[in-house]
Amino acid sequence: MTVSDTVNYDIHKVENSTVTSTSDCIAIEEPLEIIIRYFSNEDWVEEPLMVTMRTPGDDESLVSGILFSEGVINDKSAIESIAPRGTNKSLYDVDNSLLVTLGKGNQLDLKNLQRHFMVSSSCGVCGKGTLNAIEIAYEPQIEKSMPLVSVDLITKLPDILRAKQEQFANTGGVHASGLISASGELLHLAEDVGRHNALDKLIGYVRCRDMLNPSEQFVMCSGRLGFDIIQKTLMAGIGMIAGIGAPTSLALDLARKFDITLIGFIKKNKYNIYNGAWRIKD
Repeated sequence: MTVSDTVNYDIHKVENSTVTSTSDCIAIEEPLEIIIRYFSNEDWVEEPLMVTMRTPGDDESLVSGILFSEGVINDKSAIESIAPRGTNKSLYDVDNSLLVTLGKGNQLDLKNLQRHFMVSSSCGVCGKGTLNAIEIAYEPQIEKSMPLVSVDLITKLPDILRAKQEQFANTGGVHASGLISASGELLHLAEDVGRHNALDKLIGYVRCRDMLNPSEQFVMCSGRLGFDIIQKTLMAGIGMIAGIGAPTSLALDLARKFDITLIGFIKKNKYNIYNGAWRIKD
């Protein structure tokens, strides 16, 4: 089934003081409930993990990416299945509740996740219950010297990303994250109304398909680089991230702690390297 990610609305457009009736393509935003099913004490247990706002489509990649990013799983084999739960359909005929079944050998402590409540589509940290919950669940292995990326490639990244942003071209209202090779090839792109959702969709997709090779690849994001974005990149073992927007202080602190190359404010002829300049070559 093809899932709708946009909808047309009748609007009024004002240009040069002239009002005209027209229609506009708007990105759909819908809640997604994620429920975890796991084996504990000789019985199957179901517990709600979180509710997040997202653009419908590629929901399995989104859920997988969230589980990777939150440290719930470390390998795709931990997921036995992801399936709709019940008949929780939305106005746009998409499933808004997914049940994730983990294999019997996977233990789960939901209390450490602190995410049993609504999460904004714009900030992955907003739903964290305590400061302890935004700590890194484990220390990933980051390749300290790779990838090596040309200094000239960085200024081309916004155009590389935008050329494949179909939802953004239609709506102007969604973010994107792309996996880029050191030579500048866009390997996969994911879009969503939420910055962190776009990155989760990207990570979930490439990790579940064994596409990720951090020594030769990096991530490019369309928006601001907050702590949540750097954390998700780190949890995937990726050592370099670039973005059109600016990083936050907490994001930069995390990047420096784990030797992540962090690049922001990318324009046509300039950008800032906030950390990890050793990965950028002439």
